[in-house]
Amino acid sequence: MTQELATAAVAQVPARPTTGWWRDAVIYQVYARSFADGDGDGIGDLAGIRARLPHLRELGADAVWLTPFYLSPQADGGYDVADYRTVDPLFGSLSDADDLVREAHRLGLRVIVDVVPNHTSDQHPWFRAALAGGPERERYHFRPGKGADGGLPPNDWESVFGGPAWTRVPDGDWYLHLFAPEQPDLDWEHPAVRAEFDSVLRFWLDLGVDGFRIDVAHGMVKAAGLPDIGASEQAKLIGNQVLPFFDQDGVHEIHRAWRALLDGYEGERIAVAEAWAPSPERLALYVRPDELHQAFNFQFLTCDWDAEQMRATVDASLAATGAVGAPTTWVLSNHDVVRHVTRYGGGDQGLRRARAAALFTLALPGSAYLYQGEELGLPEVTELPDEVRQDPAFHRASGQDGFRDGCRVPIPWTADGPSYGFGDGGSWLPQPASWRGLSVAAQSGDPHSTLELYRSALALRRELPGLGDGTMAWLPAPRGVLAFTRPGFVCTVNTLDHPVQLPLQGRPLLTSAAVEFGAEHALLPAESAVWWAI
Repeated sequence: MTQELATAAVAQVPARPTTGWWRDAVIYQVYARSFADGDGDGIGDLAGIRARLPHLRELGADAVWLTPFYLSPQADGGYDVADYRTVDPLFGSLSDADDLVREAHRLGLRVIVDVVPNHTSDQHPWFRAALAGGPERERYHFRPGKGADGGLPPNDWESVFGGPAWTRVPDGDWYLHLFAPEQPDLDWEHPAVRAEFDSVLRFWLDLGVDGFRIDVAHGMVKAAGLPDIGASEQAKLIGNQVLPFFDQDGVHEIHRAWRALLDGYEGERIAVAEAWAPSPERLALYVRPDELHQAFNFQFLTCDWDAEQMRATVDASLAATGAVGAPTTWVLSNHDVVRHVTRYGGGDQGLRRARAAALFTLALPGSAYLYQGEELGLPEVTELPDEVRQDPAFHRASGQDGFRDGCRVPIPWTADGPSYGFGDGGSWLPQPASWRGLSVAAQSGDPHSTLELYRSALALRRELPGLGDGTMAWLPAPRGVLAFTRPGFVCTVNTLDHPVQLPLQGRPLLTSAAVEFGAEHALLPAESAVWWAI
């Protein structure tokens, strides 16, 4: 008997407990430019996001994380902030932000917003004053150059986006920017910087947000003396070793202060670190009891489709966070990496693997982050014309791959219209014609669709007490198969390119592909997953 259990009968979705909500929350990332366009200018905005919040509620998310919507010249998709307390007119107004937060709360969704503390925009009033020779220069990293005429950068640091991490100004000094030249790094040794960000956090907490995703949480503190690294292609070293500009121990003092600030507010406000650390143990330092609540698990995100590697990564992650009493977060895609359908091989194979990976991820202990469109099985858009690309790394050499625009293409809502329901004015990046069939409307109600698979998985995750936060144990399984148990529950994943026969693990709840169930055994198709009740 062949069955594909792509939907689940769940009578009523119970509310999540309010204590430690982040420990097992499913948090949905919205890339503000590409989610929904409310005013028809081709760019996503806060009004569009607000109108589409019911999709997140129906999906089963607990919270939404919004990428930056602050005043910005948009040199790096809003991560170059000119005013941290003002909404960029591109995205709406402060009133729109307030309305969005209120509507999300009405729907039972918490709201997390980005904060960008490592650098500002070069159009920020502080930096403009610094260029004019004001005392604000001390709030950034300005240094004289090397060489007889100071014509060489102060050290050998490279930008993450490629090229030197230093730019010279007309008076001869150089300023540090670990990212684009339009993003000068702040000097967190200066008390005014720390006081300003305390004020920024309080501004948004007072408006009602439930927490912050901290951009480059590993980067605010630089090694004393800004020493040379002595190596090129430094972007490839990020996440592999401690660098003098990333993952310095001094960042933890900042995060402890922020945790105290957050704890002073009612409602369990949280902070999650975007921290590239060279090991799970280093990453766990960010989520000690007096620091941040979560940290993205990039070791898991960059893991290959390989059973042994996946199991080792899960074990290392759980051991590291468990040692400090913190939950682990699991994430497969975000706005900075190639979508995992494509990373896993693309086409039918990539989608099979992505569907199985979703069930694997959502069954693991801890919290899960979903990137907009992954619930639709969207692949990376790899054929964008050069002239439409806006990723700053695309125009620089030897940094990130420069193709982040491919995961930022606006998502499809309907099978028709100028932008498949994204908005009435087209979209700022062109959408593939094939996305018509991947839209929310096209997949809704189809029991075999990826969208309904996600809806079912999230509904079961809420219903089953053994999922979410807690423990797990691996079960014996053939090579290439992952099997683990949680209270009342088993997850099995066949990572191989051919079917595998397994003994029945219990009552099948949900499958990522059509599975043949016999009296005593099940035949798992290639690259598939099954959830079982025991």
